[in-house]
Amino acid sequence: MTNSKSLSLGLLILTAAFASQAVAADAPKRKSGLWEMKTQMSGMPAGMPSRGPIQMCVDQASDNVMQEKAKEKSNCSVMDVNRGVGKITIHSVCKHEGTTATTDAVITGDMDSNYKSDMTIKYSPPQSGMDTMKISQEARWLGPCKAGQKPGDVIMPGMPAMNPGNMQEMMKDPKVREMMKQQQGK
Repeated sequence: MTNSKSLSLGLLILTAAFASQAVAADAPKRKSGLWEMKTQMSGMPAGMPSRGPIQMCVDQASDNVMQEKAKEKSNCSVMDVNRGVGKITIHSVCKHEGTTATTDAVITGDMDSNYKSDMTIKYSPPQSGMDTMKISQEARWLGPCKAGQKPGDVIMPGMPAMNPGNMQEMMKDPKVREMMKQQQGK
């Protein structure tokens, strides 16, 4: 896979990793520490194969930041969140860059040791050639974050560590800049 496809896929996977947490401003908070997330997506553009599990170092503050950023950027006419015992269902209708995204999600688990989310997003009109994306994510708590990791750090196979709370800093990374140049040249 080319570096530009790898970066595009990495950013798409990163988006999916946060989707189950950020889709609702009052989504449950995960236990602080290192989480491993296995994500499967269907409906991705051709040439974007799946990658292995990602790891993310989280704390309450980093979960709050993700949810606040999602809330700031959301333009949602509908945001229904229903909580049950061990289960949360979410239905939202949001506009983003000229597209309406209708999302239906179910999150199960205790958020202390594991959770699972299943999400279907329908885009009208299609976004980047996608009219429907299905995301299934299973996550498990691995323990405390590793030495040198800070809350918000995301580690993906074959990619430099990313921290969505510090995207400007990430864009200074020479590897990321080179991948972006290659992507723009296509």
